[in-house]
Amino acid sequence: MGTLFLVRHGQASFGADNYDMLSAMGQRQSLRLGEYFKDRGLKFDGALTGTLKRQVQTLDGIREGMGQDMSLQALAWPGLNEYDSAALISAIHPYPLEKPDNPERYRQHFRLLKDALAQWMAGVISPRGMPSYVDFVAGVTSALDHIRTHCDGRVLLVSSGGPIATAVGHVLGTSPETTIELNLRIRNSSVTEFAFTPKRHMLLTYNTLPHLDAPEHASWVTYA
Repeated sequence: MGTLFLVRHGQASFGADNYDMLSAMGQRQSLRLGEYFKDRGLKFDGALTGTLKRQVQTLDGIREGMGQDMSLQALAWPGLNEYDSAALISAIHPYPLEKPDNPERYRQHFRLLKDALAQWMAGVISPRGMPSYVDFVAGVTSALDHIRTHCDGRVLLVSSGGPIATAVGHVLGTSPETTIELNLRIRNSSVTEFAFTPKRHMLLTYNTLPHLDAPEHASWVTYA
């Protein structure tokens, strides 16, 4: 039996012109997670990551914190890339949103995103440049299938909230509404663990932050 560690990327640059890069906090979170893995004596027998910059940067930070050299190579898996939240919102709200620079605009953004996710998952909308939800799920489950059939030991997977929530929903058989709630609650650099055999995955933990448990890291807990 193997163990799969699914890690959400560190804090990205929400509200900036380019969201797809780690903030300074996201870099610290990723490095700290690598240090935690090192302190526990964990080594990985394999790794997968999406191809988005924030995902790759998170893997680099983990690797640096572990003191790993480039020997921990990750298999790039585009099916682990996040959905396009801007395309989703535009599909139901055709007018540009103000930059989410205050709490009310932040809440509006996520209200619209939640609604758009539900419609996309139901096949009601087809956001521009995005796969269908069926194809999105297939991209995630294909990574899980690859791990079951080709990996053993400890495997690290670095992705985003949508794919990780989708993986958990797939394993547990949750409703679309529950999968959305799982997605919107997942924290930056959080760790979700699956046990796996050649036949199936089993959920062990979800959305944990053991590397940020110390009081000095309380302000490092973020969601965007």
